[in-house]
Amino acid sequence: MVGPDQQLPLPWLARPLSQALATARSHALLVQGPAGVGQFDLAMLLGQAWLCETPLQDAGRQGWACGNCASCHLFQSHTHPDFMLLLPEALREQLGWVADSEAPVKESKTKPSREIKVDAVRAMLSFAQATSARGRAKVVVVYPAEALNTVAANALLKTLEEPAGVLRFVLASTAPEALLPTIRSRCQPVPLALPDTAPSLQWLKAQGVEGPEILLAAAGGRPQEARDWFEAGLRASAWQQLPQRLARGEVALGDWPQPRAIDALQRLCHDLLRLAHGAAPSYFPADSLPKPKLAAPLHAWEAQLRRAARHAEHPVNAGLLMESLFAQGQQALREAMPRRG
Repeated sequence: MVGPDQQLPLPWLARPLSQALATARSHALLVQGPAGVGQFDLAMLLGQAWLCETPLQDAGRQGWACGNCASCHLFQSHTHPDFMLLLPEALREQLGWVADSEAPVKESKTKPSREIKVDAVRAMLSFAQATSARGRAKVVVVYPAEALNTVAANALLKTLEEPAGVLRFVLASTAPEALLPTIRSRCQPVPLALPDTAPSLQWLKAQGVEGPEILLAAAGGRPQEARDWFEAGLRASAWQQLPQRLARGEVALGDWPQPRAIDALQRLCHDLLRLAHGAAPSYFPADSLPKPKLAAPLHAWEAQLRRAARHAEHPVNAGLLMESLFAQGQQALREAMPRRG
C-alpha cells in the first residue's frame, strides 16, 4: 500500500491509479485484465485513496492516499472500520490477510475454499448498513470477483443495484466474462494491461530475481508471476533447458504443482507451434527451441495438454501423468521435425 514516501509497491500502477481516481463516475469499479500484473494491489490502492482523510493534491498524484493520516495507518494495519475485503480462504495467507484468530484453521483437514461464499457477502451487507465510522466512505474490495459463487454473486448484485450513500466497491477480475452480466453492467471498467518491459525488469531485479528477462518472457510479460515462479524455485537456466529436455525425453518439472507444470508445457507447445507456422516464439528464447516444420503433431499434443489441464487439480497419478505428457511431447516433436536425407 501507499506509504509516507509515496513509492508504489508496483511502479507501473501509478498511471492506472491516477486515471481511475480521475475518471471514476460510478460507486463500483471493475479492475480487469491479465493476472500477475497487480490487480489486487490496484484495488487496494483505490480503497485506501477513497478512505484517506488528507488525499494528495499535487500534480501526478491527485487523489492518492497520503499514507500519513490516521485512516491510512488503520488501512495499512488491516484494521480500518470502514473497509472490508471479500477474499477466498485459499488466498488469505498468500496475500497476508490471515487474522490471529484464524490461525487454528490450518490444522483442519479441509482445504481452504477457493470460492467467495454467500456468508461473506451477507457479512458485507451488515457492514454496508452500518454508519461510516470515520465519515469518509465505506469501501468493499472483492478479489478475485470471479471467485464469487452463484448465490454470493446474486446477493452482491442487490447491493450493487442500490448501494448506501457512502458505499463504494472495487471488484478485480482476470475473467470478467465469468461474472454475471448484471454485475458487469453496474461497474465502471478499469482496464489494467501488461506493464512495459523496462519497469517490469527494474522491479524484478529489485526483488532479487535472477535472469529477469528470461522469466518475464516465460510469464508472458506478467512480472508478479515471474517473481512467484522464481520464488517457487524456477531458474532462467532451467526454463531455457526445458525444450531440449523434452526433445531428449527427460521428464522435468516433477516438483512443480500439477497445474503449473502443465501450464509450462502448454507454453512450450505454443512456442513450437508458432515456430512451425513461421512466427517468433512468445515464452522461450528462440535459440533454445528446436525448429519444427510440421504443425499437425504439435496440435495433437496441444489437445492432450488441454485435456490434462482440465483435471490438473485432481490427477489420478501426478507422476505418471507427467511422464505421459513428456513422452507424448517428445513423439510430437520428433514427428514435427524436418526429415533428413
